[in-house]
Amino acid sequence: MSRLNFLLEAEAPHSNARAATFTTLHGKVQTPIFMPVGTQATVRAQTVDSLKAMGSRVLLANTYHLLLRPGAEVFRKMGGIHKFMNWDFPVLTDSGGFQIFSLPNSRKMTEEGALFRSYVDGKMILLSPELSIDMQRAIGSDIMMVLDQCIPSTADYAKAKDAMEITHRWAKRSLDARGDSSQSMFGIVQGACFPDLRKESAKALTQMSFDGFAIGGLAVGETKEERNDFCELSASLLPKHLPRYLMGVGTPIDLLEAVHRGVDMFDCTIPTELAQHGVAYTSAGKLQLHRTIYKFEESKLDENCECPCCQNYSRSYLHHLIKTSEILGWHLIAMHNLNFYHRLMAEMRARIFEGNFASYYSQKKEELTRSDNVDPSLHKKRTPKAQRKRILGDYEIRENKEGKYWSVRQRSSGETMHSVNNPSQEAKSLYIVQSKLSEKLSVDSSLSKNSRPFVIWDVGLGAATNSMAAIQCYEEVDSPVPMNMISFECDLDPFRLAMRNIGCFPHLFHKAPRSILDKGNWTSPFGGLTWNLVLGDFAETFREEQTPDLIFYDPFSFKTDSKLWEPEFLKELFTFFQNDSKNTMLVTYSASTAVRSSLLYAGFWVGRGKGTGPKSETTVAYTKRPQNPDEFSQLLGAEWLGRRERSHARYRIEWNEEENKIWEESILSHSQFQI
Repeated sequence: MSRLNFLLEAEAPHSNARAATFTTLHGKVQTPIFMPVGTQATVRAQTVDSLKAMGSRVLLANTYHLLLRPGAEVFRKMGGIHKFMNWDFPVLTDSGGFQIFSLPNSRKMTEEGALFRSYVDGKMILLSPELSIDMQRAIGSDIMMVLDQCIPSTADYAKAKDAMEITHRWAKRSLDARGDSSQSMFGIVQGACFPDLRKESAKALTQMSFDGFAIGGLAVGETKEERNDFCELSASLLPKHLPRYLMGVGTPIDLLEAVHRGVDMFDCTIPTELAQHGVAYTSAGKLQLHRTIYKFEESKLDENCECPCCQNYSRSYLHHLIKTSEILGWHLIAMHNLNFYHRLMAEMRARIFEGNFASYYSQKKEELTRSDNVDPSLHKKRTPKAQRKRILGDYEIRENKEGKYWSVRQRSSGETMHSVNNPSQEAKSLYIVQSKLSEKLSVDSSLSKNSRPFVIWDVGLGAATNSMAAIQCYEEVDSPVPMNMISFECDLDPFRLAMRNIGCFPHLFHKAPRSILDKGNWTSPFGGLTWNLVLGDFAETFREEQTPDLIFYDPFSFKTDSKLWEPEFLKELFTFFQNDSKNTMLVTYSASTAVRSSLLYAGFWVGRGKGTGPKSETTVAYTKRPQNPDEFSQLLGAEWLGRRERSHARYRIEWNEEENKIWEESILSHSQFQI
């Protein structure tokens, strides 16, 4: 039986969001809840009184750091962390697993535990599950975390599986080490970005007598889409009658997305850490107060906030404090940020009880992604002259952290084309290899016998990465069949920007891109290959073009090209293809439940695509039943329907009950689920 007496009080319609209450040794906790991070038994730049005044009710402390200083004996002598730091509300202690993960060159992982050198006195310490729990017992936290092995979410399958399995063994040892303590304990679900490992981890841990469960191994390298998908999957695998905790996440929009997916508890250093640099979250968006534009602004930080910072100080004064590195600036902005976070959680809880969280979620997403860097009403920062060549209109190019490749980023949305993987490698893996393009272009293919060209639609030219990968493939095939490629684009600025910085984009070292930019078409001098550009809204222009054999469906993003992902448009597209005998193959980078549901609703046969980079899956769709046995075997089936049943994307939030009924019936009655 759980030590927390967890009570699920409300669940939101058309969402997995929920509100609950549980009781710890130091009081009740209402969820959803954000826990400020007090690593060293203090939240930086805050007092206990300021934390309580801003709405903090649970703090997180770190076992790893407190083990090294002040050490277990101090907590035993002082009577635990609550008395030590004068905090009479609940405390959750992390086990130290993430901190060990952060020392890749200074620790050694063994079955026994993590061996590392103390940064305090240089001594070697073996942090085992037993030592971690013994330290947490000395600290006297209300909720203890098991010791786990955290790895990058982009790790390969073998490493992810090994880390998961040792986490399970350590979880059992942690539970045994708790003994008869009245402190609660959470297990941690691992498995990186592999659905089968996440399921295996949840199954193993839920068979143990934990008082709640955490979702670990996220916010350590994966994309936001991956984080949302695996957060949703992991939450759906956990018991409804126990709390769910997403570790180390995140920004306000991250919290909204995770609550929508069924998570109850959160922690992160962001609200206090960014405050030190003058970053404030407000109802008008994220503001960066170190910027000169705030030097003379007399208005308060947030017109809709009643915290002491907003009531007593101007943006101008806060700007001054940050520019002079005064601790008071850090303190005041951190107070405001924590108040913003706690008000957001209280607001979400209220909307869950009111039954209108789903509509609130849709409206709040836009508000929480505003920033004074991208919202014209909040000023714009002038770019240094040296960087202007790398900016064109709303786009800029950025080098990845390792300096291995460049990508195009849209400044207004903050989204990047090929943000995680090398663009050329991703294009080849996702669109060329997966579609088996070289085989289809071979003289032995069925197309050769029909004496007709192979037609590709490249939806979303971008920086021409996918189209150039197709041209490279064509030029490597011996005596290929003719190929016509049609690229659709409504904004050529990303392409122009890449051509302006061609040294950063080696795939453009070819005559074809310049011809496309200057004339809108290119024909191979060796014959057989043509490439044409169609400018304008794809939703309007596609009807005038040849029916394709293959589609690279790569609109820039859900945010900027939202219409192209809507079920109504995909249904129009599917209907257009029905006038041709071809079985058109559509390949796309997204594997989200919403996108796959929309494709099924439209009529496509939908299957799992191969993963690329941190993505464990992509999506492949067909206008007719695939005849190839390998392709047929990858079609979505009962397992996916079961996952969809638990997903927030099961219904369309903007549709009424009757429309959602038709939506549901269309998907469940699809022929591919009747086989």
